[in-house]
Amino acid sequence: MHDVCGSPRIVALLVALGSVVYTAWVLELVLGTGLDPVHAYVSELAAADQPLGGLFRATDLAAGLLVLAGACWALLRLPQRPWSVAGWAGLLLFGAATAADSRLPLSCAPTADPECAARETAGLVPAAHSAHAVTSSLAMAGALTGLVTLTVAARRYCWWPPLARTGPVLVVLELAATVWTLAAVAAFQAGRGTWALGAGQRAQVLLVAGWLAVLALSVAREGRRAR
Repeated sequence: MHDVCGSPRIVALLVALGSVVYTAWVLELVLGTGLDPVHAYVSELAAADQPLGGLFRATDLAAGLLVLAGACWALLRLPQRPWSVAGWAGLLLFGAATAADSRLPLSCAPTADPECAARETAGLVPAAHSAHAVTSSLAMAGALTGLVTLTVAARRYCWWPPLARTGPVLVVLELAATVWTLAAVAAFQAGRGTWALGAGQRAQVLLVAGWLAVLALSVAREGRRAR
């Protein structure tokens, strides 16, 4: 791999910033959101009826655009092989869907508001709820694609040593958190409680952010080594 006009540094910076901003939800630990982080969806922080919804929608938009820009720059300016193309394309989807997600907020918080949950079950909420579910699913599908394929690329092509070492562990943990989150969502929608849905989803997004940070570090180091 080689440095093209500082491209690895640009990619690393964009992805690193995206990783940091993607963890803005941890502000709920010091801000009074009124939502229970063990049970509430992360996206409920950005719901239209939440007092800090505008803040969390803005950070979601910024995180998505930063990762989208980093993935685009990587595809255009960094050397590529099949696994890396698939991985950066996955992150491009993740970034675009996360940005779109921020523009399609929930109207209310179903895990905290029984009336909201009842309206959602009856199909009486705005269409943005269904659209939000689609964009959220696309974002996580893109993230998982990026995690798996770029980790494979790091090991297969002997790129990015930090990612090659720690990526497999992060991927396994991410898959476990995803299974937990999906099971909890199914239980909640079936009226069987939340199964600590919020904790599972927060683990899921925190692991994505952690993996992005490792990727950024790896790309930056590769650029310095090439120079």
